[in-house]
Amino acid sequence: MSVKRRVAFVVNGTPGSPMGSRAQAFARELEGALDITLLYRQPRKVRAIGEMVAALRSSRPEAVYVFDLAYSGVVASALHTLGTRCPWVVDTGDAIFALARSVGGRGPAGLLLTAALEQFGLRAANAVVVRGTFHQKLLAGQCLASTVIQDGVHVDAFRPRPAEELRRRLGLEGVLTVGILGSSIWSDRLRVCVGWELVELIRTMKGRPVKGVLIGDGSGVPVLRERCRSYGIEDQMVFIDRVPYESLPEYLGLMDVTLSTQSNDVVGQVRTTGKLPLYMAAGRYILATDVGEASLVLPEAMRVPYQGVVDPAYPVRLAERVEGLLARPEQLKSAESLVGVARERFDYPVLARRVLEVLERV
Repeated sequence: MSVKRRVAFVVNGTPGSPMGSRAQAFARELEGALDITLLYRQPRKVRAIGEMVAALRSSRPEAVYVFDLAYSGVVASALHTLGTRCPWVVDTGDAIFALARSVGGRGPAGLLLTAALEQFGLRAANAVVVRGTFHQKLLAGQCLASTVIQDGVHVDAFRPRPAEELRRRLGLEGVLTVGILGSSIWSDRLRVCVGWELVELIRTMKGRPVKGVLIGDGSGVPVLRERCRSYGIEDQMVFIDRVPYESLPEYLGLMDVTLSTQSNDVVGQVRTTGKLPLYMAAGRYILATDVGEASLVLPEAMRVPYQGVVDPAYPVRLAERVEGLLARPEQLKSAESLVGVARERFDYPVLARRVLEVLERV
């Protein structure tokens, strides 16, 4: 029996974070081919660097795969390679400098450090993995090669399932439900958060047989709740706290229509977003901005034009699409075809094979 190659998965996040889930999924798929050690970042990010370096020296990997372009994992992996010449891969889903500049909250020094981290990570790593096709094109323009391995999903775990009892308990019977899943963090600079477009959509459709559902937590939720009160649409919006990952398939079944919104700039264009594969695997009808990976995998009827970073006219365009679905609800059945697309493009067994190919090249 051949000896498995030792690989360390360095996760810039906790076991329960999105990157933790991605790393665990790949580790399960590749356990027969690789001897994988999972290393997670601890809450104290600076201290985490030393802890990660010590763990890497102890596990003596023959390759390192870093999940997310964040300084704890990147610096620890770079330091480890100084004495060992161990090759390392960085996996990123964002143009992090553009994201930091857009969202705000960092001063000039912070932005400079973010730009330096991004350039160092992309150029020092032996291989780069990006999670969006347009990100690959962006880096190619900077003479940087990369491999696309999108955000993933366990398709069989998210197969469509009935949610009639849950709908009944939440007062969602007899209406078209439009929902969104995600952490809603308020941006003081942009004055928006995840779910802003859903609340504005429901405001536009006040009194119609439509209800909004937001699943998630974060600093933006109280802002959205207050907007609902001021708009007089509290009875048309349902807010649900974050639910366990294993419960998501049932809760996604609450949603007849799901929203996937990305800004039409570099920040949004490079993304797949982890929610898009989930919606597709669950067979949900999606209304997505015609930006990034969604523009490549969704049919035209599900793609909605979006302008700039924050498009105040977008909720009106969404309302036009939702009115069309109210008039012709049979269109919702077209979402069943998305399950097959998710299996082909985003299923973890498919993506894990690409991870193995990248590791075999370094």
